[in-house]
Amino acid sequence: MNEHPLIEDHGLIGDLHTAALVSTEGTIDWFCSPRFDSPSIFAALLDGDTGGHWTIAPQAPTYATKQLYYPDTCVLLTRFMTEQGVGSVVDFMPPASPRSPTNNHRLVRMLRCTRGEISFDIEIAPRFDYARQSHEVTSSMGGWHFAGRDADLTIHVVDTLDDERLDDRRIRAGKALMSIRLRAGMTRGLMLETFADGPPRIVPPEECERLLEDTIAFWHSWLAHSRYTGRWRETINRSAMTLKLMTYAPSGAMVAAPTTSLPEQAGGERNWDYRYAWVRDASLSLHALLGLGFTDEAMAFTEWLGDRVQEVAGSGEHPLKVMYRVDGSADLAEQTLGHWAGYRSSAPVRVGNGAADQLQLDIYGSALECLHFADLRGLPTTCRIWEALINTVDWVCENWDRPEAGIWETRGGDKDFTYGRLMSWIALDRAVRMAARSGRPGETQRWTRQRDAIYWQIMQRGWSEERAAFTQYLGSEVLDSALLRMPAVGFIPPQDPRWLSTLDAIKKDLVSDGLVYRYDPSASPDGLRGSEGTFSACTFWYVEALARAGHLREGRFVFEKMLTYANHLGLYSEEIGLTGEQLGNFPQALTHLALISAALSLDAHLDAAVPGFPPTSPVPVPYLYAQPMTAEAGGPPVTPATPYPSDHIIRR
Repeated sequence: MNEHPLIEDHGLIGDLHTAALVSTEGTIDWFCSPRFDSPSIFAALLDGDTGGHWTIAPQAPTYATKQLYYPDTCVLLTRFMTEQGVGSVVDFMPPASPRSPTNNHRLVRMLRCTRGEISFDIEIAPRFDYARQSHEVTSSMGGWHFAGRDADLTIHVVDTLDDERLDDRRIRAGKALMSIRLRAGMTRGLMLETFADGPPRIVPPEECERLLEDTIAFWHSWLAHSRYTGRWRETINRSAMTLKLMTYAPSGAMVAAPTTSLPEQAGGERNWDYRYAWVRDASLSLHALLGLGFTDEAMAFTEWLGDRVQEVAGSGEHPLKVMYRVDGSADLAEQTLGHWAGYRSSAPVRVGNGAADQLQLDIYGSALECLHFADLRGLPTTCRIWEALINTVDWVCENWDRPEAGIWETRGGDKDFTYGRLMSWIALDRAVRMAARSGRPGETQRWTRQRDAIYWQIMQRGWSEERAAFTQYLGSEVLDSALLRMPAVGFIPPQDPRWLSTLDAIKKDLVSDGLVYRYDPSASPDGLRGSEGTFSACTFWYVEALARAGHLREGRFVFEKMLTYANHLGLYSEEIGLTGEQLGNFPQALTHLALISAALSLDAHLDAAVPGFPPTSPVPVPYLYAQPMTAEAGGPPVTPATPYPSDHIIRR
């Protein structure tokens, strides 16, 4: 394999512990086991020659392919149409144990012929530990066994026990090769199993059919918990299932993406490992999951975050790490895989993530907002978590006025990022509210003074009179689309003149045909070479900001246009290139979280704009926009709190 399929030419399957990417050509070219953050087994997406792959392709010289999910499931169907017949590959992973880590995982590839005759060539070429570990392969009537120093992979053959032999099997250069001929109505296939209990075996097609039906039933049952009945139900359901696929069931942690080093610019160096759980995603995840009705997942993620708050992460000076492994451990030392060329020659290929040790102040606002919202929605904060939160909030009081790396994890030096200040304000504001609502102990007067000091610093130094906008960092003139979140988190009302002026400035500088850039690297160097595409989560934040500002027609149009940039299965990576191609790790949780949030908000505002029209989705609840409560930070006297529409949602 020498040619890379495009990032968007893939579907995602998984078992809630790990996941695999399947291309429209029928190749599994990304799969790690036993967890999302484990070393790879198949990684041809990052190196077509040595990464490892599992290919199933028709022998016909020409053929057409189509790919889709079984409705309301994560079972993937890839169809091959030739002049001699039509066949398909059904790919799925039966859900693994929901709460217990395991090394045993199954990936089923069912081969079917639905018309005429079709022959498939199959090549299974695992490369363990990012292709750094050798292995031995042995063959038997039941399939193949691949054994490495720390790896164990078994391939079972799906077949009947009749006398007719429909396949030809071989071993060459550490690979398993197979050719199989099918007639209409036949079902055969293969089942991958890691750390199987026994040797390769013949798996009856009926057993695979039962596994398929059980997997379909699982997804139907899970999706039935969704309460969303709005305008974009199919799109929201697909995003919800994608987020579920990226959640590590034993801990509840959601990875940012199941891949590493898919570039933000083809041929560039902006390549990062996203197979970890970011604290930043916590509040967005909780709002999305609870907004759709998935309380079990919301509770599990909240518990995972609570555990992180209660522990001291490593030996660093910060109470929280930026990200963690799915089991909560914090060893994310970054290294490069120099023996791999990278996706379309985008080197370096990285595993681990050095940004984990950066100071990013916004994560504290995300953590407190998540726990505060959970507390409001009946997932109470325990005494132990509150005790740990007191220490965290006290740390924010002492450290919010420091230069930091920012939400975009820049590597060009720390700055006084406005967004970091904004989210520090959120951390203190939510802590004050949690203490006041339940009588919890804490230095609330100190927290309030520091919260108000942040407010006035943003208003005075984060605002540019020349640009008539809030800017990326204090005293600068450059913009940052992360600030699109300002009205959503309650810092400023969405109709405030300063906010409307900021929205206009972002539209002028960072929006291109409805797609939104994070910032301008030429105006605000980030320490990396090259450029990047538009950032898909920011585009959905822009939609939400437009809706809140009352620009419903424009917001809906931008949203509908953005839906056309999804791949053929409704999946999004991190960014969109100039030609419309998907860039960055795929699929990305933050993008799908922002999509859900934008749809919920847009639905609610569109419903509210039609008198007498019954709401089809959750509607915003007025939340108290906290004005500065004292004049000690240089602000005005105490003023009454003003309601504003926030992300907090209920159903009516």
